[in-house]
Amino acid sequence: MLPEPVKKFVDSFAALPGIGPRQATRLAFYLVNQGKSAVAELTDAVAGIGGLKTCSLCFSTTQNQDLCAICSNTQRQSDIVAVVEKETDLVSLEKTKKFNGRYLVLGDLRKDGMLNQMQKMRLKSLKNAAEVILAISPTTYGDLNASLIAQELKGANIKITRLGRGIPTGGEIEFADEDTLGSALDNRK
Repeated sequence: MLPEPVKKFVDSFAALPGIGPRQATRLAFYLVNQGKSAVAELTDAVAGIGGLKTCSLCFSTTQNQDLCAICSNTQRQSDIVAVVEKETDLVSLEKTKKFNGRYLVLGDLRKDGMLNQMQKMRLKSLKNAAEVILAISPTTYGDLNASLIAQELKGANIKITRLGRGIPTGGEIEFADEDTLGSALDNRK
Protein backbone atom coordinates (compact mmCIF):
# COMPACT_ATOMS: atom_id res chain seq x y z
CA MET A 1 0.00 0.00 0.00
CA LEU A 2 2.86 2.41 0.81
CA PRO A 3 5.44 3.20 -1.87
CA GLU A 4 8.74 1.40 -1.19
CA PRO A 5 10.73 4.61 -0.39
CA VAL A 6 8.12 5.56 2.23
CA LYS A 7 8.28 2.06 3.74
CA LYS A 8 12.09 2.31 4.01
CA PHE A 9 11.80 5.78 5.56
CA VAL A 10 9.22 4.54 8.08
CA ASP A 11 11.32 1.50 9.00
CA SER A 12 14.41 3.66 9.55
CA PHE A 13 12.76 6.49 11.45
CA ALA A 14 10.43 4.31 13.55
CA ALA A 15 13.55 2.82 15.16
CA LEU A 16 14.58 6.23 16.52
CA PRO A 17 13.79 7.12 20.16
CA GLY A 18 10.39 8.75 20.56
CA ILE A 19 9.25 8.00 17.02
CA GLY A 20 7.05 5.04 16.25
CA PRO A 21 5.67 3.80 12.93
CA ARG A 22 2.70 6.19 12.94
CA GLN A 23 4.86 9.26 13.59
CA ALA A 24 7.43 8.09 11.03
CA THR A 25 4.66 7.71 8.42
CA ARG A 26 3.43 11.23 9.17
CA LEU A 27 6.96 12.57 8.79
CA ALA A 28 7.43 10.77 5.48
CA PHE A 29 4.28 12.23 3.95
CA TYR A 30 5.01 15.64 5.43
CA LEU A 31 8.39 15.66 3.68
CA VAL A 32 6.90 14.39 0.41
CA ASN A 33 4.39 17.25 0.51
CA GLN A 34 7.11 19.81 1.31
CA GLY A 35 8.85 19.06 -1.97
CA LYS A 36 12.27 17.99 -3.13
CA SER A 37 14.15 20.90 -1.55
CA ALA A 38 12.90 19.94 1.94
CA VAL A 39 13.93 16.33 1.32
CA ALA A 40 17.35 17.47 0.08
CA GLU A 41 17.78 19.69 3.15
CA LEU A 42 16.96 16.80 5.49
CA THR A 43 19.28 14.50 3.54
CA ASP A 44 22.13 17.01 3.97
CA ALA A 45 21.38 17.35 7.69
CA VAL A 46 21.47 13.58 8.24
CA ALA A 47 24.64 13.25 6.16
CA GLY A 48 26.26 15.99 8.27
CA ILE A 49 25.67 13.98 11.44
CA GLY A 50 27.63 11.13 9.90
CA GLY A 51 30.79 13.26 9.90
CA LEU A 52 30.77 14.03 13.62
CA LYS A 53 33.44 12.71 15.99
CA THR A 54 33.70 11.92 19.68
CA CYS A 55 35.68 14.26 21.94
CA SER A 56 38.72 12.40 23.27
CA LEU A 57 38.34 13.95 26.74
CA CYS A 58 34.61 14.06 27.59
CA PHE A 59 33.24 11.67 24.96
CA SER A 60 30.69 14.20 23.75
CA THR A 61 30.13 14.92 20.08
CA THR A 62 32.43 17.31 18.28
CA GLN A 63 32.54 18.50 14.72
CA ASN A 64 36.06 18.45 13.33
CA GLN A 65 38.59 18.61 16.12
CA ASP A 66 39.83 16.10 18.68
CA LEU A 67 38.35 18.12 21.58
CA CYS A 68 34.85 19.59 21.76
CA ALA A 69 34.28 23.33 22.30
CA ILE A 70 33.83 22.83 26.07
CA CYS A 71 36.98 20.77 26.64
CA SER A 72 39.11 23.06 24.47
CA ASN A 73 37.90 26.19 26.30
CA THR A 74 40.77 27.27 28.58
CA GLN A 75 38.41 29.55 30.54
CA ARG A 76 36.59 26.54 32.02
CA GLN A 77 37.66 24.76 35.21
CA SER A 78 39.18 21.53 33.98
CA ASP A 79 39.41 19.91 37.43
CA ILE A 80 35.64 20.01 38.12
CA VAL A 81 33.80 17.41 36.06
CA ALA A 82 30.08 16.75 35.82
CA VAL A 83 29.42 13.11 34.96
CA VAL A 84 26.29 12.82 32.82
CA GLU A 85 24.58 9.86 31.25
CA LYS A 86 23.91 11.33 27.84
CA GLU A 87 24.69 14.37 25.75
CA THR A 88 21.17 15.74 26.14
CA ASP A 89 21.88 15.97 29.89
CA LEU A 90 25.04 17.95 29.10
CA VAL A 91 23.02 20.31 26.87
CA SER A 92 20.44 20.84 29.63
CA LEU A 93 23.14 21.67 32.20
CA GLU A 94 24.89 24.03 29.79
CA LYS A 95 21.63 25.94 29.20
CA THR A 96 21.66 26.95 32.88
CA LYS A 97 24.92 28.88 32.32
CA LYS A 98 25.79 28.01 35.94
CA PHE A 99 28.45 25.35 35.42
CA ASN A 100 31.94 26.32 34.31
CA GLY A 101 33.67 22.95 34.53
CA ARG A 102 33.84 20.19 31.99
CA TYR A 103 31.83 17.02 31.48
CA LEU A 104 32.17 13.28 31.09
CA VAL A 105 29.48 11.56 29.04
CA LEU A 106 29.16 7.98 30.28
CA GLY A 107 26.58 6.68 27.84
CA ASP A 108 23.28 4.96 28.57
CA LEU A 109 23.23 3.59 32.09
CA ARG A 110 21.74 0.15 32.55
CA LYS A 111 18.97 -0.72 34.93
CA ASP A 112 20.67 -3.85 36.21
CA GLY A 113 23.14 -2.02 38.42
CA MET A 114 26.22 -2.71 36.30
CA LEU A 115 28.57 -0.38 34.50
CA ASN A 116 29.96 -1.69 31.22
CA GLN A 117 33.68 -1.80 30.41
CA MET A 118 33.54 1.35 28.28
CA GLN A 119 31.95 3.30 31.14
CA LYS A 120 34.54 2.04 33.61
CA MET A 121 37.32 3.10 31.22
CA ARG A 122 35.79 6.56 30.88
CA LEU A 123 35.60 6.93 34.65
CA LYS A 124 39.33 6.17 34.93
CA SER A 125 39.98 9.41 33.04
CA LEU A 126 38.79 11.33 36.12
CA LYS A 127 41.82 10.48 38.26
CA ASN A 128 43.12 14.08 38.16
CA ALA A 129 39.79 15.75 38.93
CA ALA A 130 39.39 17.73 42.15
CA GLU A 131 35.62 17.33 42.17
CA VAL A 132 33.25 15.04 40.34
CA ILE A 133 29.59 16.04 40.24
CA LEU A 134 27.34 13.05 39.63
CA ALA A 135 24.75 14.73 37.41
CA ILE A 136 22.66 11.60 37.02
CA SER A 137 18.85 11.78 36.90
CA PRO A 138 17.35 11.40 40.40
CA THR A 139 15.42 8.22 39.68
CA THR A 140 15.68 4.88 41.40
CA TYR A 141 17.97 3.62 38.63
CA GLY A 142 19.85 6.92 38.55
CA ASP A 143 20.52 6.70 42.28
CA LEU A 144 21.70 3.10 41.89
CA ASN A 145 24.05 4.05 39.07
CA ALA A 146 25.32 7.12 40.94
CA SER A 147 26.24 4.81 43.81
CA LEU A 148 28.05 2.50 41.39
CA ILE A 149 29.95 5.42 39.88
CA ALA A 150 30.94 6.67 43.35
CA GLN A 151 32.12 3.15 44.19
CA GLU A 152 34.25 3.05 41.02
CA LEU A 153 35.89 6.33 42.06
CA LYS A 154 36.42 5.23 45.65
CA GLY A 155 40.04 5.39 46.73
CA ALA A 156 40.87 8.33 44.45
CA ASN A 157 41.41 11.66 46.18
CA ILE A 158 38.33 13.19 44.54
CA LYS A 159 35.48 15.13 46.12
CA ILE A 160 32.28 13.46 44.89
CA THR A 161 29.01 15.41 44.96
CA ARG A 162 25.49 15.03 43.54
CA LEU A 163 23.15 17.63 42.17
CA GLY A 164 20.90 19.04 44.88
CA ARG A 165 17.29 17.89 44.92
CA GLY A 166 14.11 19.31 46.25
CA ILE A 167 10.87 21.01 45.38
CA PRO A 168 11.00 22.70 41.97
CA THR A 169 10.23 26.39 41.62
CA GLY A 170 6.48 26.74 41.36
CA GLY A 171 5.92 23.37 43.03
CA GLU A 172 3.64 22.98 46.02
CA ILE A 173 4.62 21.10 49.15
CA GLU A 174 1.20 19.47 49.29
CA PHE A 175 1.79 17.64 46.01
CA ALA A 176 5.44 16.69 46.54
CA ASP A 177 6.25 13.06 47.29
CA GLU A 178 8.15 12.01 50.41
CA ASP A 179 11.48 11.50 48.61
CA THR A 180 11.35 14.99 47.10
CA LEU A 181 10.42 16.57 50.43
CA GLY A 182 13.13 14.61 52.19
CA SER A 183 15.70 15.74 49.64
CA ALA A 184 14.47 19.32 49.96
CA LEU A 185 15.08 19.17 53.70
CA ASP A 186 18.46 17.50 53.32
CA ASN A 187 19.64 20.01 50.71
CA ARG A 188 18.29 23.14 52.36
CA LYS A 189 20.46 26.25 52.36
